[in-house]
Parts: sequence; structure tokens; C-alpha cells
Amino acid sequence: MDSIIENAVQTTLTPISRQILAMIISAASSNPNFAQVYWQKYLQPRRADFHIVIERAKARQEIQTDIDSDLVFDIISGIMLYVMVFTPTNEPISAYIRRAIGLILK
Repeated sequence: MDSIIENAVQTTLTPISRQILAMIISAASSNPNFAQVYWQKYLQPRRADFHIVIERAKARQEIQTDIDSDLVFDIISGIMLYVMVFTPTNEPISAYIRRAIGLILK
């Protein structure tokens, strides 16, 4: 999970990524067709990959077996969106995200 967090932080918290995110949110909020395509082509495949990661963690008994991987993905996505727009803490963003995930996966 640490490598996933580090990769997400390094690839999404760049100035260009923030600009792209702003364009995606703008387009998705005003164009339902764009939002549907983005959901199907970008978010759903990542959700499916994340589901595999969560199922493996369950099998290793690293997390509770009743964890809803889709909900966890959505919550983590929300946290990532939040830190892309705001700076909620003075600690490194990866540490902040790890703490948040720790609360979710207790």
C-alpha cells in the first residue's frame, strides 16, 4: 500500500496534474457524457485494480474482511482531490494520506 500511496502522491500532486484535474472537474460537471466516459474509461478500471489490492490484503489478514473496496477507493479519491486543492497539514502529504487510510482500514 505504501508504494501505491507514494506513486499517487508523486504523480498527482504536480502543477500540471492540478491543472488537468481542474479541467476534468469542469468538463465532468457540465457535460454528463464526458463524466460517463471518464467514469467508464478511467475510474472504473482503477477501482477494479484497487479491488484486487484490497482482496489480497484481506487474504493476508492485513485488514478486516468486511471492508468495501469501492467505498475505500472513493474515500481515498476524495482525500487525494482534497490535498490537490488545499494543503490540510504541515506533514508530508503521503504521511497524511497514510494516516487517513489507517483510520479507514481499522
